[in-house]
Amino acid sequence: MSVSGPVVKIHPVVLASICDSYERRNEGASRVIGTLLGTVDKHSIEVTNCFSVPHNESEDEVAVDMEFAKNMYELHKRVSPTEVIIGWYATGFDITEHSVLIHEYYSREATNPIHLTMDTALQSGKMSIRAYVSAQMGVPGKTVGVMFTPLTVKYVYYDTERIGVDLLQRTRVLPNRTKGLTSDLSQVGCSAARLQDMLTTMLAYIDDVLSGKVAADNSVGRFLMDLVNKVPTISAEDFENMLNSNINDLLMVTYLSNLTQAQIALNEKLVLL
Repeated sequence: MSVSGPVVKIHPVVLASICDSYERRNEGASRVIGTLLGTVDKHSIEVTNCFSVPHNESEDEVAVDMEFAKNMYELHKRVSPTEVIIGWYATGFDITEHSVLIHEYYSREATNPIHLTMDTALQSGKMSIRAYVSAQMGVPGKTVGVMFTPLTVKYVYYDTERIGVDLLQRTRVLPNRTKGLTSDLSQVGCSAARLQDMLTTMLAYIDDVLSGKVAADNSVGRFLMDLVNKVPTISAEDFENMLNSNINDLLMVTYLSNLTQAQIALNEKLVLL
């Protein structure tokens, strides 16, 4: 369920950081909170980073280390000056009364901040992730309340994050839930096999459309046309020459790197003599 508003795009590193902070929480703490960092445009809010903020929470009051949050944000700005405060997160399934007080603080740090909840305890049977934006309600001159309305959440990733996500996906089918990093050649082989499977599926769909077994979909046709147009027009001979040239360059760099390492190791041994 969502309302009209910006789309919240979340990167995998943010979800991993929230889970890690929850696992490292203080003894007796029921949830953890933290600051969300990212970028904002007209139609979306992209959450690219986050950090946890120490806090103490009871039934009657909540205390947040605001000074720690400010110092951490200043340090983050030195590394990633384009990332700004866009809201805050909290683990748990529901929005509590204290969430209104914490959200009020972040409203002074960012314009219309978002509130992200992550059910790390799996109370709903799955790790439910929701994003909200606050809106004041009431009549002028009377008590004003706050209503949290949901936003649409999407998951995006950089190419470097995709490697970690694929590795985590492969651990689901393993008995010990562990998976080591593969070699570069194995990764190339897996990518080539995945690409071959995609091409096989695409060709099977095209054959079914041409034979009349499947109705043609204009949107799929446009995607296929874009894919064909992105393939450079090059002859097989030129492509083979270009590939061989790149392989030779790679082998030369590898040879020089190994030679440099051998010289450094030999020099260290000569110095010790």
